[in-house]
Amino acid sequence: MKKIILALITASAVFAGTIVTVNGKKITEVEVQEVLMQGTQGRFNQLPAEKKAELSQKVIEGLISQELVYADAKKTGVLESAEYKKELASVLERVKVQLAAKVWEKRQFNKVKVNEKEIKAYYKNHPEEFSEKSKVRASHILVKTQAEAEAVIKELNGLKNGALNEKFAELAKAKSTGPSGPKGGDLGYFGQGQMVPAFNDTVFKMKKGDLTSTAVKTQFGYHVILVTDKQEAKDLPYKEVKGFIEQKLKVEIFKEQMQSKMDELKKKAKITFAKK
Repeated sequence: MKKIILALITASAVFAGTIVTVNGKKITEVEVQEVLMQGTQGRFNQLPAEKKAELSQKVIEGLISQELVYADAKKTGVLESAEYKKELASVLERVKVQLAAKVWEKRQFNKVKVNEKEIKAYYKNHPEEFSEKSKVRASHILVKTQAEAEAVIKELNGLKNGALNEKFAELAKAKSTGPSGPKGGDLGYFGQGQMVPAFNDTVFKMKKGDLTSTAVKTQFGYHVILVTDKQEAKDLPYKEVKGFIEQKLKVEIFKEQMQSKMDELKKKAKITFAKK
């Protein structure tokens, strides 16, 4: 179900279509994406696929509930009540101020310009920001005892390439006590220092296709590890990061300009604090 929902959102992102209709009211991908981006502070697209699907499902269910509650409130006369009208007037007044400020800030930001020379200079002077460290992709089978781990290694010894990967995933699903077990033990890509020391030190000494010859002990238990891929450290090309640098520089300039603008507006304004 989660995969279906994520597919719907991905597809509707292209066609900007409707995800679900509640009593004739359409809930679109745009609405769902706005909530998801706000809830993840703009980092939704960086999340793993399973997490995306989980959050998407929750947001859609929340929007459906919201429409159902609104329809019932309408039906039961809430929208005609004095309490509702008073709250609505208060909210609209706040929103009016917030919206005006938002549009004003957007206009100020759009006035900020950064040229190619400035972007290239930043790229040249900050190489550490555009260097990707080496990464490893590994799978593991986590068991409670060393004897269990050694039995798994014995069962895998002699296998290579596809046969090894297939058998490893099968054993991980059947025997691993770790959360990655149902996924065949796959941990995805990770960099130096992201795993506990004993695990980290072992993995980064291994080559692609290597299987640990002995169990690796950590506070979680005993690990049998298979390295499925390695990505060497690399410098990101200028074309790939140009847009990011431009946005970063614009934000920095914008912040400085806004501080100057606010200082100017404060000098012109009459601001009086209430006495305590």
